[in-house]
Amino acid sequence: MKLISFKHSFIALATVLSLASCDNDEKLEVKGDGVVLEKDFYKTEKDAYSGLIAAYDKLGKYAGAMENAPLLLLNSASDDFYAGGGNNADQPGLQVMNNYTVSPTNIPPAVWSNYFQGVARCNIMVVKLPEIDMDAAKKARFMAEVKALRAYYYFDLVRLFGHVPLKLTPYTREEISVTVQATPAMVYAQIEKDLTEAIADLPITLAPDELGRFSKGAATALLGKVYLYDNKKTEAAAELAKVNGTPGSTSSYGYKLLDKFSDLWNHKNEFNTESIFEISYSSEGNTKWDNFERGDDEGNLVSQLSGMRNFKRTPAGIAAGIPDYINGWGFMVITSDLGNTLKTDPRFASTIFDAAAQQAAGNMTYDPSYQETGYHFIKYSPVNSDIGTSEGALNFGINTYIIRLADTYLMEAEALGGTGARAQALLDAVRNRVGLPSVPVSIPAILAERRLELAGEGHRWYDLVRTGEAASKLAFKGFTANKNELWPIPYSEFNNTKMVQNPGYN
Repeated sequence: MKLISFKHSFIALATVLSLASCDNDEKLEVKGDGVVLEKDFYKTEKDAYSGLIAAYDKLGKYAGAMENAPLLLLNSASDDFYAGGGNNADQPGLQVMNNYTVSPTNIPPAVWSNYFQGVARCNIMVVKLPEIDMDAAKKARFMAEVKALRAYYYFDLVRLFGHVPLKLTPYTREEISVTVQATPAMVYAQIEKDLTEAIADLPITLAPDELGRFSKGAATALLGKVYLYDNKKTEAAAELAKVNGTPGSTSSYGYKLLDKFSDLWNHKNEFNTESIFEISYSSEGNTKWDNFERGDDEGNLVSQLSGMRNFKRTPAGIAAGIPDYINGWGFMVITSDLGNTLKTDPRFASTIFDAAAQQAAGNMTYDPSYQETGYHFIKYSPVNSDIGTSEGALNFGINTYIIRLADTYLMEAEALGGTGARAQALLDAVRNRVGLPSVPVSIPAILAERRLELAGEGHRWYDLVRTGEAASKLAFKGFTANKNELWPIPYSEFNNTKMVQNPGYN
C-alpha cells in the first residue's frame, strides 16, 4: 500500500496500520503476514516509525477521497463553487452540501470518521511512544509530530462540527457508551496545548525524504491560525509574525513568496519556498477502479473529479497552446460570481479555465456539468501526460497546500485588526507579487484578497462562517443562519453514545 503523507515513497514498508479506535484487541494489518495484535506492536523504533506514518496517512483524505474529501465538500458549500458533476444526484454527499439540504442521514459519514481515525492513531502513539526503546531525540520529535497532527485533526473537527468528543487516549469498549462532547473552548484549549508543546521538538528544516512532515514553521503557522479562529488575535499575530518575517523577504524559517503566482501551480514545483504545510500525493497510489469509492482510496481524486467532462482540444486549440487537460468528471464548477470577479485579476489564468469562451472560439469541446457556468477550476488540474498507469486517473501525483505563505500573510494582517503599517505591508506583498497596486488595508480588503488569492484551496467557507458573512453570501444556496455554520454529525455516530446533535438537525 502507498501511504501518501510524505514525499518519500513507502511502497516497501511492511506494516500498514488499520486501527479501529474502539476495539480492546486492536489489530494491525501487516502486508503479507495477516494480522498482529496491537499489544505486540510498538516495541521498536521501526514500529514507532510505522505508527507515525499511520498517523499522517489520514491527511491524504483532504483531496484523496470521493464525496467525503473535505476539499470537495468545503468548496461545494462555498459561494465560489457548485458541486457540479453529471446531474443533481451525482455524488449526493457533494450535492447536499451545495444546496444545504445536508442532514445527519445524508452527510458522508467518512468526513467525521476519517478525522477521528487520525486522532485515534495519534492517541495510540502518545501512549505507546514513551515505552519504546529508541533514540531520545527522535522519540521527542515523533511525539511532537503526533501532537501536531492531533491538533490538526481536532482543529478541522471543531470548525466543522463544533461540539465533538475530546479523547486523548485510546477508547476502551466501556467508554463508548458514555461518550459525550466537549465544548469548543475545551477543544481549542487542547489544540493550543498540543501545538505549543510540539513546536519545541520539531525541526526547522526537513530532509528531502521528510517533506510533508510537520516542521517548526508549519506547527507555528497552524498555532497562529488556531489562535485567530479562537479570537486570540494578539497571540495569533505574534505566532504568524514568526512565520512571515519581513513581508516580501525570506523569513527565519526560510519561507518566501514565489516570484510568480503561476509557479505555485506548476505541479513539478513541490515543497517550494511558499509552502508551509503540504500534502504529498503520488502516481504510485493504491487507488483502483474497484476501490475508489469504498474508502480505502489513496490517490488525489480531486484532480480527476474537477476535470472537465469529455474535454477535447481542436487543432486550433492545440495550435493556440490550450493545455491537454484530462477528461474529468466535471465537479467543482466555479460560480459566475467568482469567475467574473477574478476575470480581470492576474491570478485568473492560474485559477480558472474559461471553457465557455474557449469553446466559442473553436479551441476545444466539452460536455457541460450540472449547474454549468463555463468556468472550471484548474489549480490542481492534470494533463494527459500526468497519467502514469492504466489506473493513473485515480492516482495523480499532484500535491495540495494546507497552509502557504500568502495565507499566513493575510491571516496576520487580519489578526492585526486590518490596520497599521505592518498589516499594510503584508497585504501589499500579496498584491505586489501579481502586479496589483496597493489598496488601503482593512478587514474587508484582506478578506477580498483571501478570496481571490486562495480560491479553491478550501478556505472560503471557513472564512465566511468565522466572519459572520455566511448567511448573506450563501443565501442563494439555501444556507440557514444559526444552523449551517456547523455540519450535522452523521447519524451513525450516535449508536450507544450520549452525544447530542448540532442545533437545527434534529
